[in-house]
Amino acid sequence: MSVILIDFYADWCGPCVTMKPIIEELEKELTGKVEVKKINVDENEEETKRYGILSIPTYLILKDDSEVGRIIGVTSKTILEEKINQNS
Repeated sequence: MSVILIDFYADWCGPCVTMKPIIEELEKELTGKVEVKKINVDENEEETKRYGILSIPTYLILKDDSEVGRIIGVTSKTILEEKINQNS
């Protein structure tokens, strides 16, 4: 059972910049439990379309390659952790 958190972002996106330290913190804390992938929407148009990303930041939680959670916009570390823990 593998859980992946995908962070769809862009360097020019203010809310994405706000969330960056939170995502980095979660990545360190969840090492070995959750894989964190960062996808720059400007550089990965295909992946962005594949997941139907219309706004950034968007955070997808995948379990065994199926989407089990989606959070759009700035959110708290607590909410992200709860959503990940519900599915890991």
